[in-house]
Amino acid sequence: MNGVIAWASNSPTAATGYGTQTAQFLTHAKRAGYKVASLSNYGLEGTNSVWDSPAGPIPHYGRGTDLYSNDVIPLNSQHWANKNPGLPSCLITLYDAWVFDGIGYDKIERIGSWTPVDHSPLPEKVGKWLRRPNVTPIAMSKFGQDEMRRVGIEAEYVPHGIDTKKMFKPTFVLPEGVLVEEHLQSKDKFVVGMNAANKGIYPMRKAWDANILAFSIFAQKHDDVLLYIHTEPFGVFGGVNLFDLMKACGLPQEKVSFVDPVAYRYGIDQETVAALYTGMDVLLAPSLGEGFGLATLEAQACGTRVIGSNFAATAELVSEDGWLVNGQPLWDAPQKAWFNMPFVIEIVNALEEAYQKGKGRSQKAISKAAEYDSAKVFKESWQPVLGRLLGAVK
Repeated sequence: MNGVIAWASNSPTAATGYGTQTAQFLTHAKRAGYKVASLSNYGLEGTNSVWDSPAGPIPHYGRGTDLYSNDVIPLNSQHWANKNPGLPSCLITLYDAWVFDGIGYDKIERIGSWTPVDHSPLPEKVGKWLRRPNVTPIAMSKFGQDEMRRVGIEAEYVPHGIDTKKMFKPTFVLPEGVLVEEHLQSKDKFVVGMNAANKGIYPMRKAWDANILAFSIFAQKHDDVLLYIHTEPFGVFGGVNLFDLMKACGLPQEKVSFVDPVAYRYGIDQETVAALYTGMDVLLAPSLGEGFGLATLEAQACGTRVIGSNFAATAELVSEDGWLVNGQPLWDAPQKAWFNMPFVIEIVNALEEAYQKGKGRSQKAISKAAEYDSAKVFKESWQPVLGRLLGAVK
């Protein structure tokens, strides 16, 4: 065996970005010979369980009573290490680093912290955690690595990954056999898609206000455009009411289509999500800042060009035939750092350029996404980092 890894993040069964990364990492690591366990801060509560991964059963520890499970993560990490004596062990975290707190972490010899950075400069609380003597910072973007370096923190670099071989690829038919354009009722329409969590009011990190206003302006010139929104629209998860926002932007409801709310609540399989990306002619994804931004890669793997922010991780993910829009600094007082608000007029112009390019799959987008295939990321990035992390105590 190569070593023991306790992985603290969302449950591998959770339909979240962190959940999918957890599932991918644990599967690859188990196949590579590591002893792995999942420590959930979201997605499993009130019990411990076993996750039946594609690589075999993996122990699955439930979350604690603390909002971010600081009460149980150190304990569960030590418990898993003790069940595998004689092997080097470590805790790896995948979450916002500023949430981790407590003396329990001091007792763990090796911690690798896979850290999203979506602000500039690096927030103070993030830096405080990453400077702990037993923590090895792991940036998930070059932007994040640079922001850490600016404040004197040297970090490893491992990007997020997606399955570009079997899962995310051009998919024109839904699993039930229906053409995606029939499902979206989008024949002879130019489809602009958004796939983003509707969480947070201020700051509204996914820039719903700027994006919907931009689409509304763009749609005034074109009768054959449709905005497909893949999210919860009423703000019940701490977000905004998108119908109110559409009304304020003068966007007619007939030019907007939402994901089925029941299917969304119960979870949509990734094969269907790949088909929905394929049904889009462009993904609209400018935001205030992304720690990574999986939707950008997922859409591109399906051949869909992306409009994204020229800021944070997004700037390094968009293919050369996509669009990066500029913005202006937006102060995030709780984090004591800057976000970036995308300019509405630049989004409008990018939408117009995408419309003029027309429909069709982009091979450049597919090739860009292939650089981040999860098997490639694990072999070329994770394996060397794990070797260094498990091979020496800081």
